[in-house]
Amino acid sequence: MEIMTPLGILFAATCLIAGFLWEGGHASALLAPSAFVIVIGGTIGATVIAFSTSEVLSMPKLVKTAMTKKLPDFSETINLIVELAEKARREGLLYLDSQLHTIEDPFLRKAMQLVVDGTDPEMVRSILETEVYASYERHQVGVHIFEAAGGYAPTMGIIGTVMGLVHVLGSLQDPDSLGPAIAMAFIATLYGVSSANVFWLPIGGKLKNLSKKELILREMMIEGVLALQAGYNPSIIRERLNAFIKPGQVKNQADEGEA
Repeated sequence: MEIMTPLGILFAATCLIAGFLWEGGHASALLAPSAFVIVIGGTIGATVIAFSTSEVLSMPKLVKTAMTKKLPDFSETINLIVELAEKARREGLLYLDSQLHTIEDPFLRKAMQLVVDGTDPEMVRSILETEVYASYERHQVGVHIFEAAGGYAPTMGIIGTVMGLVHVLGSLQDPDSLGPAIAMAFIATLYGVSSANVFWLPIGGKLKNLSKKELILREMMIEGVLALQAGYNPSIIRERLNAFIKPGQVKNQADEGEA
């Protein structure tokens, strides 16, 4: 589980509340069910309008992905591809058919299956790149959903505040209640801005980061599999794939090999 995402959301929310209490505020002043319904309900409703039903229903799954999915380990993937290249060099490509069940990543397993089946290299690249492109586009829809919600939420907060002020201005005959009523009206703006910047936009950003990292990983897999199919020396394949990771990671990997 990727602990930093839920921990970051919890930390941000805690700091906001702690800062409010530090200035002498009361936690009960932040509770406004009507503002919550207006902001959260309005945000979800506007998002439903902008996207299809199936896309909106995928939001809980996307949140789970952002909360639990770890960034891919490029070094482990490089080691696996190099190991498969060494086996193919010794035993032949057909030998890899018995090793496919050990490959956990579905994309890499499919790529190796194409190689074992004797598919033309250009066709292998075309098939895999098409799948990468389609997958990336699907992921972008999830990113856009949360970015859109992050845009709607502050606006819904302002709408909730205006509605609250309309109610306040209709009750001017009771001056003593104006202060608390105005404060309560502005809670909607607080809900809108805070939900956008603590939840909607950060989740969208995490999904975008995961999508980009997965795209690079898939591109690395394609290059590694095609190099394996071409019969390149495993050490050359490793050097070629090391270009996809940070220099510090390459150095650490080399140090581990020397150790």
